[in-house]
Amino acid sequence: MQKSPIKLLFAFLGGLVLLFIVAPLLGMVFATPLASLVDTAADTEVQQSIWRTLSVSMGATLAFSVLAIPLAYMLARHNFPLKNVVLGIIDLPIVIPHSAAGIALLGFISRDSVIGKVAGSMGINLVGSPVAIAIAMAFVSLPFLLNAARDGFAGVPERLEKAALVLGASPARVFFTISLPLAWRSIVSGLVMMFARGMSEFGAVVIVAYHPMVAPVLIFDRFNAFGLKYARPAAVLFIAISLVVFVAIRLIAIKRRKNA
Repeated sequence: MQKSPIKLLFAFLGGLVLLFIVAPLLGMVFATPLASLVDTAADTEVQQSIWRTLSVSMGATLAFSVLAIPLAYMLARHNFPLKNVVLGIIDLPIVIPHSAAGIALLGFISRDSVIGKVAGSMGINLVGSPVAIAIAMAFVSLPFLLNAARDGFAGVPERLEKAALVLGASPARVFFTISLPLAWRSIVSGLVMMFARGMSEFGAVVIVAYHPMVAPVLIFDRFNAFGLKYARPAAVLFIAISLVVFVAIRLIAIKRRKNA
């Protein structure tokens, strides 16, 4: 089959985009000696930072999804005053600089704030804690889940929900047996994107909790203190583990969809 010039042009341009994404990563991998990569993998500090990144990001995703998914359903199904303002607020964390987001969150959870005083009365200092890291991760990544879930719910035919209500099903039963299962594919994609965005966050996290270090902060700290030679192995290791985790999550989600 003969290919048109426009298709060849698009293929060439697409190849340049892919090369732009892949080339720096491959260059970093090939520039990292295997011995230094092995030494970095055995480093306890690196192991702890990667585990902390994965666990806190996963915890933040699961915790805030309980709040985000019902909101996404309301946004998909109901019109109300100032709805466009709400949609704009949801996208705000994507637009603002994440260093500014970190400063805003720092004021929100500091000891002088209402939340900080309540936590302080219980002997908890939020700043510099895993909780602060989770809040920073969730703040910058929630829009991905909210937008994906909202699109998923919007794609569910309303006639199915109305038919179930006419037949006597409660709104809660309609949501959990019709709306949620049919929108689940989009919700899973949103959860994966929220998890991925959270674990890669640096700007907001480094302001609210430089210590304990998550992987992005550790990579920056090593680059700032020792240079590229010591930061690159940690970066390669973190990217490799992230890739394995994302592939595993995608495979599990695909398997569940096929079983369903």
